[in-house]
Amino acid sequence: MTYQRFEDLPVWQEAIRLAELCEGFLDAAGNAIRRGKQDQLDRCSLSVSNNIAEGFERGTTNELLAYIYIARGSAGETRSMMRFFAQRPLLKKWLPLIEKIALCAESCSRQLRAWADSLQNSDIEGQRRLTDKSRVEYGKKKEAEAGRKKYDDMMRERLVKMPDGHPFKEAMRRKGKI
Repeated sequence: MTYQRFEDLPVWQEAIRLAELCEGFLDAAGNAIRRGKQDQLDRCSLSVSNNIAEGFERGTTNELLAYIYIARGSAGETRSMMRFFAQRPLLKKWLPLIEKIALCAESCSRQLRAWADSLQNSDIEGQRRLTDKSRVEYGKKKEAEAGRKKYDDMMRERLVKMPDGHPFKEAMRRKGKI
């Protein structure tokens, strides 16, 4: 699936949820958290969505990857702060919210890691580098991959319908095709 706007990205939406959860926690906890830690949590939690947005708006895959990793680092920082706050006696009554925030930060981190992995294996260098020719070539490659997948699925379906003991079915089973 191709996204045209960063606001449509599920990971950006989860990152906004993270920032909102942190904002609510900071409002609720108030003076139970020192000002410096409040500022740090406020910055790192919002940094996740902001870096996703900035990377998405950049023109190359390498730039996007750099911002994804920065966003992932901010998600880790947010989670680390939650682990610290969970140990503070004055914040015990907010433990369920603290855990919810930590899980949300971890979700962002996992999604960002998966996105980064997919981009690292991509042959597209980014919007700035696309030409009409490279768009056509990329489209043909994707179309061929879809055709191969459709063929493989059809063959797998036929193999499953073959009677057990059929030599071809047994050969494919040995190869791990079914």
